[in-house]
Amino acid sequence: MIELPVIAKNDGKQPQKVRKPNWLRVKLPVGEEFKKVRKLVDQHKLHTICESGNCPNMGECWGAGTATFMILGNVCTRSCSFCAVATGRPPEYDEEEPVRVAEAIKLMKVKHAVITSVNRDELKDRGAEIWYQTVVEVKKRSPETTIETLIPDVKGNWDALHRMIEAGQEVVSHNMETVERLYRRVRPQAKYARSLEQTKRTKEYGKRTKSGIMLGLGEKPEEVYKAMDDLVENGLDILTLGQYLQPTKMHIEVAEFIHPDLFAKYKEEGLKRGLKYVESGPLVRSSYHAERHVNV
Repeated sequence: MIELPVIAKNDGKQPQKVRKPNWLRVKLPVGEEFKKVRKLVDQHKLHTICESGNCPNMGECWGAGTATFMILGNVCTRSCSFCAVATGRPPEYDEEEPVRVAEAIKLMKVKHAVITSVNRDELKDRGAEIWYQTVVEVKKRSPETTIETLIPDVKGNWDALHRMIEAGQEVVSHNMETVERLYRRVRPQAKYARSLEQTKRTKEYGKRTKSGIMLGLGEKPEEVYKAMDDLVENGLDILTLGQYLQPTKMHIEVAEFIHPDLFAKYKEEGLKRGLKYVESGPLVRSSYHAERHVNV
């Protein structure tokens, strides 16, 4: 058993500021490519999870000329305790958004596009038609571009799920986010078993499946291994593991910072358990190095 140094922990008994270790330092967004992407996003009135989710890799990804696009607005109907995206009653969605996203991807000459969205629980189809049209429009304008869609929980609306994933994307991702024991606290409007079933149905449809889990919320290694086993049993191909970072004081606190050696151990264990690809590290996020996940 590997013994790792305890960097910082918060037992929840008293408020404290958990200091970030050196391995979580990121570069500020700079450079001409970053400015180019910034301009395109603004011109086409697009939302990116890079900004809305306070992603630590925004500088690296935008600097390389890539971004993860967020459709169906930037207001979510869920109130997950980890997420920086605004919660509330979303405005009407824009039916022209699929075309704008597709045009931006074409102008950016993106080789692999990642598209995600907020939860739209108030919509009967959960936003499935906009999902479908977005992928269709991207493929129409950029036929060589491969696509990963990071889709929300459809609350058991399997017709909506099938519409979301039948447009020709190469990878379909749905994040578990955390281990089963922490679901009520971290994802109060989601269900662990339902997200597993969503992955299973996506695999049965013939898609390459992907999911992500945040670490540092108080989970135990054996709980992470169980989540891996559950995901493999339900047809998962690709898993990302990254460190949770508290976006604001209003969000759930970091319980501990996970050492890079333990991330490496989790990757090893995930592959042993049957996952085809595991991306594991403190700064890993769902779309990090997503282009590598198309052909695994």
